[in-house]
Amino acid sequence: MIGVDIVVVSRIEASMRKHGDKFLRRYLSDEEIALVKKPETAAGFWAAKEAVAKALGTGIGETVGFHDITVHKSEKGAPSFTLSPTLVEKFAIVDTSLSIAHDGGFAIAVAAIEVSSK
Repeated sequence: MIGVDIVVVSRIEASMRKHGDKFLRRYLSDEEIALVKKPETAAGFWAAKEAVAKALGTGIGETVGFHDITVHKSEKGAPSFTLSPTLVEKFAIVDTSLSIAHDGGFAIAVAAIEVSSK
């Protein structure tokens, strides 16, 4: 399953300026907030979580919330994500992949999720 999302960085930046950490805590864990050094990263994480939820076929809402998805970065900066154990079981998740890019004032993310065929 594939999901994609794109967001205007300035929209996320304006919310960060207006609401600070309260805005970030709405959709990021403390671990994720520690990784955010600039608005492009925050926008990329937003797009990533939306892309993951779309890949699951639900979008962000009652079934999948922002805090059910955690975005990570490898030592080399490559993004990945984990899902809450409840979602892994519910959707029979086998493998995941994530790509995030920023350019021209936009952040885009593509998430791929493999589910068990059983």
